[in-house]
Formats: sequence, structure tokens, C-alpha cells
Amino acid sequence: MTSLGTTGLRRIGVFGGAFDPPHAGHLRLAATALDTLKLDELRVIPTGQAWHKERALSAPEHRLAMAQLAFSSLPKVCVDARELRRSGPSYTVETLRELHAEQPGATFFLILGQDQWSRFGTWRQADEVARLAIICVAVRAELTGNEGQIGLMNPPPMALPMSALDVSSTEIRRAAALGQPLDGLVTARIARYIEQHHLYRNA
Repeated sequence: MTSLGTTGLRRIGVFGGAFDPPHAGHLRLAATALDTLKLDELRVIPTGQAWHKERALSAPEHRLAMAQLAFSSLPKVCVDARELRRSGPSYTVETLRELHAEQPGATFFLILGQDQWSRFGTWRQADEVARLAIICVAVRAELTGNEGQIGLMNPPPMALPMSALDVSSTEIRRAAALGQPLDGLVTARIARYIEQHHLYRNA
């Protein structure tokens, strides 16, 4: 696996996603990345227009607000709204180029869940993404030692072992649509936000 022996003025994680809504798994992955990678900063970046999503995402202002609420408890996290402000589809390669221009010399770590990693080969200029950032993929802790399962890139991606958490945004949206409790799936602040703004009622 990729070594942590990188150089750079700062170590910056980049964690993108729809965050529709952000859930306990997102928070666990963010906390794992901060600790394992010894990051100086973690940029949480809600997706703008997601080219790979078949369904329409919730309004940008709601996803931004929920990301800010969800990740505010973690140190060194900055919720970055640049993709929400960008016109047209959102591509990670463009975001990484912007970040490199803003912070030359920094080392960037792109944090991916396994579902994102499974689609990585379809991303725009995936090889350039891998050049601009060290790819870090969440793997179940019990699979540590078999990290080669996450891909055959050269250099290979870094594994971020974390315990499995059976939660997905899809299931949360379904539960919210049915009026079911969201305890343990999202933070109390996110649950209140979903209720107050009547999100996912038509999911």
C-alpha cells in the first residue's frame, strides 16, 4: 500500500460526496482519515451537479447546510462549497486542480468510500486525479491484510481500515419518507433539519 512518507507544506484531505444526507458512515470515515493520515485539514466538498447520479439531488443549500451541521463536531474540517457554486457537472479533477493552485506544495489525499472507488475508473481523467492526490479507500477493518482487493493501480491506493457500518443515504431517505426514526443513522441535528425542511417526503 502507499506509504505515508510524503513531503509537502500541508497534508490536506479531500472528501467529496452528495451528502444527501450526510450520515454516521461519512463521519466515521472523516474521523478515520483525520487520524490515520495525520491531516492538517480535511476539505468536505458537497457535489454540485453529479454527472453519475441518476436521481436528482436535494437542493444545494440543503446539502451544504446538512454537511456543515454534520461535520462541525470534527476538528480540522472545512466544508467547501466550491462545487455547489460551479456551473455544469462537477468533476473531481477540476476541484483538485483548483486546490493545487491555491495551496502549491501541499500533499492532497482523496478520501473515497468503497462505492466511490468501485466507480473510479469511470471518472473524468481518473489517471490525472490519481496524479494530483493520493487515493485513500475505506476498507472494512476485518479485511486488513487483503487490501489488494481494492484495486490494481500503480501506485496502489492507500487503505483506510474502519469497522463496517450498515448505513446508506438511500436507506435514510427511504426511512425519512416513511416517517421512521433516524436514530443512529444521522446526528440529532441532521434528523431535526430533515424534519424541519420536510426533506425526502417524496423519496
